[in-house]
Amino acid sequence: MSLTPRGEAFVEAARALAPDIEAAADRIESERQLPRHIVDGLYSAGLFTMLLPRSLGGAELDLPTFVRAIELLARADGSVAWCVGQANGLCNYMAYAEPATARALYADGERTILANGPGEGNRPGAAVECEGGYRVSGRWMFASGIGHATWLLAVCQLYAPDQTPRMDAEERPAQRLMLLPKRAATLHDVWHVSGLRGTGSQSFSVSDVLVPASHVVRFAPEARQEDGPLYLFTNNGLFGPACGSVALGLAHASLAAIVDFAAGKVPRGMERSIRESATVQAAVAQAHARLNAARHYLHDTLCEVWEAVAREGVLHVEQQVAVRLASTHATHESVAVVDAAYGLAGSNAIFEDRPFERRFRDVHAVSQQLQARRAHYEHVGAYLLGLEPQRAFL
Repeated sequence: MSLTPRGEAFVEAARALAPDIEAAADRIESERQLPRHIVDGLYSAGLFTMLLPRSLGGAELDLPTFVRAIELLARADGSVAWCVGQANGLCNYMAYAEPATARALYADGERTILANGPGEGNRPGAAVECEGGYRVSGRWMFASGIGHATWLLAVCQLYAPDQTPRMDAEERPAQRLMLLPKRAATLHDVWHVSGLRGTGSQSFSVSDVLVPASHVVRFAPEARQEDGPLYLFTNNGLFGPACGSVALGLAHASLAAIVDFAAGKVPRGMERSIRESATVQAAVAQAHARLNAARHYLHDTLCEVWEAVAREGVLHVEQQVAVRLASTHATHESVAVVDAAYGLAGSNAIFEDRPFERRFRDVHAVSQQLQARRAHYEHVGAYLLGLEPQRAFL
């Protein structure tokens, strides 16, 4: 098996940090960001750089082990797991950055955590050519973890000095990622949401900021600087499994909570706890089966694909499709499990001091993200039926 034996240290680190994360859950929720001591613990354990190239001091961890660590964090808190998953997915871009720039960002003594987001209204920012680089302006949304991030990645359309849009060789609009120090950006407090509040996924903007040419990242196969199998995966191939694993962790925690709760819950007018109800017993068993089937499907798919990619040095379309399907399925099966636990808890589920309502809100926030769209089933189904897949969704 081509998995990373030393990767177990990251799984164990996530497990060890779980009690502190759980203890900080109310603070994470109310402050809408991760507390400094939680960020410090995650960073010291290397959990923000699991997918960073080994040449830059990262773990370059295999995907099957990575998603196990993310799921364990999500069992403790969904927002923490989401931020760690997003930051790691962005580490993938460092395999395409100017090597000297990437080394400087992750030099000894530098604490680098990345955040990014799509352009407002799905429009990229503007990067106008100038001497030595680009003048960048724009606004970007949903920058998860920006509160503790140090550098931002902002997607921009390239323009000539006369404002003419640049085109790539394929005659498509030339877009690049701009590496910006967070101090150069203005943050906008817009993250007032129902779920995943602790991610602090605020907007940010810049106006006419100079970005040196050395800090421009082209995410294309010919620009890749790293040879490892991890960097053959698309960003969807990393973010999708991370998204599914956050959902799996939330579902696991919700199911465990209803099992504990059912032992003592006696409905009004009844003499026995709800765990003695045949209806509750069947619902818990079905939820358990759904959760474990979805988890094993995702993990088995990732292991199979990872081993093949590590062996052959190429990522095929059918492998991308398999990862997309397993990731999407894990997310939606997890939502069903959380919903079942929430329903079984009855009126107790709506109270903030019970272990159901925040996970209910969090998992539904996960399900609204791009990586969890039900449209992915359509794209996968089209491929399985012999049609050309939409590559943007793989």
